[in-house]
Amino acid sequence: MGVIAALALVVLAGWAGWRLLAPPAPALDGETRAALYRAPLPAPQGGMDLFHLGHSLVGRDMPAMVAQLAAAAGFADHTYHSQLGWGTSLRDHWDPDRPINGFEVENDHPRFRDARTALAGGVDALILTEMIDLSDAIRYHDSPRYLAHWAHEARQHAPEARVYFYETWHHWSAGDTWLERLDSDPEALWEGTILAQAMAHEGVGTVHVIPGGRAMAAFVRALEGQGGLPGLADRAGLFALDPEGAVDRIHLNDLGAYLIALVHVATLYHLDPRGLPHALLRADGSAADAPSAEAAALMQSVVHDVVRQIPTTGLPPA
Repeated sequence: MGVIAALALVVLAGWAGWRLLAPPAPALDGETRAALYRAPLPAPQGGMDLFHLGHSLVGRDMPAMVAQLAAAAGFADHTYHSQLGWGTSLRDHWDPDRPINGFEVENDHPRFRDARTALAGGVDALILTEMIDLSDAIRYHDSPRYLAHWAHEARQHAPEARVYFYETWHHWSAGDTWLERLDSDPEALWEGTILAQAMAHEGVGTVHVIPGGRAMAAFVRALEGQGGLPGLADRAGLFALDPEGAVDRIHLNDLGAYLIALVHVATLYHLDPRGLPHALLRADGSAADAPSAEAAALMQSVVHDVVRQIPTTGLPPA
C-alpha cells in the first residue's frame, strides 16, 4: 500500500471512527463473564441522566414511570431521554444509511434526543435493547457487534457511564413455552451470546443487565399460581389490546409498563421497590391505569427478589 493510500485510510478512520471497532477476541466464556460481575456496582448517590435506545418495548410511558418512581425514592434529579423506532435493531439505530421504521411517530415527544448527540454530551447510564425475535437479530443484524459499538460510543465520551442491556420478552400464545424461554433465553441469547461476544471487544467494558423478561416470568408464575389478584387475573392483563380488541401478546399496557418500570428503577438505583407508589402518570401527563394494591405489592416483592438473584444486574446478592 502506498503512503498516500495509507494516510487516506487513517484520515477516514478518524473521520468515521464511530463506525469501527477492532475485531473481537473469542466470545467470553461463562467463568470470565461471571468474574466481571463478582464485585457489585456502587449504589448511585444521586439521580442519574439516562438514555434509552430501543423500540416499542421501551415506549414512552415506561421511562416516564421510572422517573416518577425514582423521584418517589428520593432521586428527584433523575432525568432521561430516548430514541425509539418500531421493532428497531441496534444496527438500524447505529447505521445512518439504514431506515428506522416509525422514527417520526415514536420520537414525536419532548424526551427525544438524537442518540449520538446525547452520548456526545455524556450520560450516566445508557440502556440498550434489541429487536425481537432475538435469534433473528443475532443472525441478521449482528447484535453483539452493534451493542459493542454503542457501549464503546457511550464510554468514549463518559468513561464512567454505566451501560445496561434491557432484556425483554417474545410474543406469547396459549399453551406455548413462553415462560420456559424467558428462563432459558438469557444464557442462550441475551447474555451467553450477545453480551459474551460484545464484551470481547476491546474498550467495551462490562455491560450490566435489566432483567425485564425474567422478572415478568417470575411475576406471571406468582400471579397465576395463586389464581390471580383483583384487577389482574393472569398474564393477559399485562398486555395491551390491539385495534380489534384482542390481547396484543407482546406490547404492554399500563400495568405491564409499571412492572417493567419497577425492574428498571430497582436495578438502576439498587432500590427496594416495596412500598413505592403504584398510581402514576403516563408520559403525556394523563393518569395511568393503576394496578390494585395487591397486584402492585406482588410486583414489587417479585422484582425485589429477582434483581438481587441475578449477578449481572450489578446489585449486591440477596
